[in-house]
Amino acid sequence: MNNLIWAIILSVLPISELRGGIPLAIGLGYKPLLVFLTCTIANSLIVFPFFFFLDYLNNYFMRFTRYRNFFNKYLEKKRGGLEKYIGKKGEFIALMIFVGIPLPGTGAYTGTLLAWFFKMKRIYSYIAIIAGVIIAGILITLASIGIFTFFL
Repeated sequence: MNNLIWAIILSVLPISELRGGIPLAIGLGYKPLLVFLTCTIANSLIVFPFFFFLDYLNNYFMRFTRYRNFFNKYLEKKRGGLEKYIGKKGEFIALMIFVGIPLPGTGAYTGTLLAWFFKMKRIYSYIAIIAGVIIAGILITLASIGIFTFFL
């Protein structure tokens, strides 16, 4: 069971997330369904404290004039420009797909950061990110057990 702990740790680290945890555990001989459930749940749970961390960190840094000026002028301007380009209605699906694509830089951490940055409603953010994590978990699990080799 100690090796499964390493897979869980990899699943919650921002550098590896599911792309590290699932293949490791399957490679060590654990059953794919157990690995999928364990790693996906672990990766999903980081969303809640990461939102809290972003809120706390932002509130803390808002005390500093330079940060507040940068945030209010530059980041708010960028947020508004991107929202006009993407639109508010497509944010949920876009976030879910973004998190669900198992590529470097597209996971629960980045999805949470984007949802926080675009001020998405938290409940929709949680659902979109967790749905994306599930999609990524399925894809990585299938790739790790060799399902996609049938298509090559």
